[in-house]
Amino acid sequence: MSGSEPLFEGKIGRTLADSEPWWPAPPRPPGDAPNIVMIVLDDTGFAHFGCFGSTIETPNIDRLAANGVRYSNFHTTALCSPSRACLLTGRNHHAVGMRGVSNFDTGFPHMRGGITPRAATVAELLRTAGYATYSVGKWHLAPMIECSAAGPHDNWPLQKGFDRFYGFLQGETDQFYPELTADNHHIVPPAGPGDGYHVSEDMIDQSIQMIRDLKSVRPDRPFFLHVAFGATHAPHQSPQEYREKYRGRFDEGWDKTREAWFARQKELGVVPQGTTLSERNPGVLAWDELPENEQKFAARLQEAFAGFLEHTDAQIGRLVAYLESQDLLEDTLLMVLSDNGASQEGGPHGVMDEWSFFNLISEDIDEIVANRLDDIGGPHSHSNIPWGWSQVGNTPLRWYKQNTYGGGIRDPLVIHWPKRIKQTGGVRDQFCHVTDLTPTILDVTGVELPDELNGHKQIPLHGESIAYTWDEPDQPTRRRVQYFEQFGHRGLWKDGWKAVTYHGKGTDFDTEEWSLYNLAEDFSECHDLAKEHPEKLKELVDAWWVEAEANGVLPLDDRSWELFGAAPRPGTPHFVDEYVYTPPISHIPADACPALGGRSWSIVCEVEVPKGGCEGVLYARGGHGVGHTFFVKDGKLQFDYNALGRHHRAVGDAKLAPGAHRLEARFDRGQPSGTLTIAVDGTDVGSVEVSPVVRMLGSTGMDLGQNPLSPVVDDYEPPFAFTGRLEKVTFRLRSARQAADVAAKARADLATE
Repeated sequence: MSGSEPLFEGKIGRTLADSEPWWPAPPRPPGDAPNIVMIVLDDTGFAHFGCFGSTIETPNIDRLAANGVRYSNFHTTALCSPSRACLLTGRNHHAVGMRGVSNFDTGFPHMRGGITPRAATVAELLRTAGYATYSVGKWHLAPMIECSAAGPHDNWPLQKGFDRFYGFLQGETDQFYPELTADNHHIVPPAGPGDGYHVSEDMIDQSIQMIRDLKSVRPDRPFFLHVAFGATHAPHQSPQEYREKYRGRFDEGWDKTREAWFARQKELGVVPQGTTLSERNPGVLAWDELPENEQKFAARLQEAFAGFLEHTDAQIGRLVAYLESQDLLEDTLLMVLSDNGASQEGGPHGVMDEWSFFNLISEDIDEIVANRLDDIGGPHSHSNIPWGWSQVGNTPLRWYKQNTYGGGIRDPLVIHWPKRIKQTGGVRDQFCHVTDLTPTILDVTGVELPDELNGHKQIPLHGESIAYTWDEPDQPTRRRVQYFEQFGHRGLWKDGWKAVTYHGKGTDFDTEEWSLYNLAEDFSECHDLAKEHPEKLKELVDAWWVEAEANGVLPLDDRSWELFGAAPRPGTPHFVDEYVYTPPISHIPADACPALGGRSWSIVCEVEVPKGGCEGVLYARGGHGVGHTFFVKDGKLQFDYNALGRHHRAVGDAKLAPGAHRLEARFDRGQPSGTLTIAVDGTDVGSVEVSPVVRMLGSTGMDLGQNPLSPVVDDYEPPFAFTGRLEKVTFRLRSARQAADVAAKARADLATE
């Protein structure tokens, strides 16, 4: 008799006296498994760490490098979600369904926005083996359309192997007013910038608490901690003292700074002595050619970046200090890396608000320098650096994030493990790829990848362990080939040679010109050998197609940001033209919000007004840089359309008697402007012309009945909750043909009640 447990190995008799108890052994990894900490930075270039050549101060990362090893030939996918999918699975990004960012689902297997269950994450594997698994910070590995409280939650961190999660699901967040998720639910940040709050500090506080809780109760259990900072992705925000520390340090400009960093790289040995410093990328002017105000603006943007990076380094230092204080650091395998090269999304001039770049709207640099320069890096900016400073971050390489040249895919990697790595402080130049880090973890823990997990046959690992480089720094690389593809840009590394092509959006893939580089002699990809070795180039291009077929890269697809406005599909929140909400409800992420950007729409808020009147926010979307807020204040109904800092305000009397009312806002899109009208109980009470019309309303989502995150306007302090009762909110999306009938329909609806 076995009882209810099919594998019970005790004995069950008729009574306790003739029975024998038995307990299954708790799962434990084979051998003496280390703790594992994986720290991922975002949009941080090859040269940005001090130990890779930068003059930005990163003493804590540098200390880890001095007591560990640096990798000068580490590669990623050139974009965040794909690199993170590779990192956590050990497989190539197309094969697991993450061609681009997780906001996209193109209808093809290589771009679903979530990791296929056929590619178990390292967290799933380690948890099965007895590890406690924690993730803090950026996720961006779930289809963002599925990241509201309605789910589905299949691709959220807890469903992908993590016991605990504290961070943000979107690709970026405001560092002072983050969109936070704890485990499987959205939460409001515990404090604001006026209280000294910054999400990076909060992340490390949470990390330390998770480890403390574990080790206090179960000191025998090892842990896996995945720390994914928002830094140094836009917005570049940090406490004021970090920004002020860098005042004037970059006034000499990007040309001289890049030369200085390049010289340091050669001294440090992360770049070979014979390397050529690449020329300025197309669109990057010589610093001395910039007008004075553009120099001031660009220098201040770089100061904000530097302050952000050093502040992040300080948080890494806090975590390392805690591990050391608890005698955990010695046997912790700790990795620090970036997910891709420095960003090109700040454009040629840089931006006060990055969403200007995505909306193709130019900023007035003279006005910013005159009135807003000191806002950069603080709660009232969403800045990103210009191409010139991004190329400095990628020194000595060409191009940027999104590109398959070195500037996009060659990134810093530091590994620290005192108990295991004895030849420390050096540089390893073996080719390695982001898919190699999960196999390395499995190698040193003894955890194996099963053929099947949770009913899903598993894709074999594409990477392989780099643990051999710790003991044998001069051993040749064990990798033979690795393909690259991002938004149509392509490349292939094979036995030290690299073929690569820069893809012009919309151009014929078959007629694009490929370049050829011998990376053993040309670290920075500056000496094209395609004409000298056409047979080698053909070999590598042919091999690229073989790898593309084997890894699910096809069909080639160069669509990128336009996919944010892709046609809706069944089974998503957007397969309707009417959205009805019954507050209070949880915060809704941007991708699951009504798609109001660049089109005509209407909002009807059904409210109950108490005796004595009411005030507060009815609807808020976005934040200080871009967004909407519909609110009642001082007896006025107001709607502010914040078009990247250009505020368009419709205001009307709202002296509402106690009882039920309908408060409405309508937007009629024209070319190139639009008209915003507000109404009370079917009567228009105010309107304003809006120009420019914003197509992308930022990355921060929507709240109803309050504005708890970054305030869209300065008229109120968050959350400015509505003091009446918000019964129902209805959004209707309208075509131009429907627009003329909206007001009449609203009055007709009232007449039938």
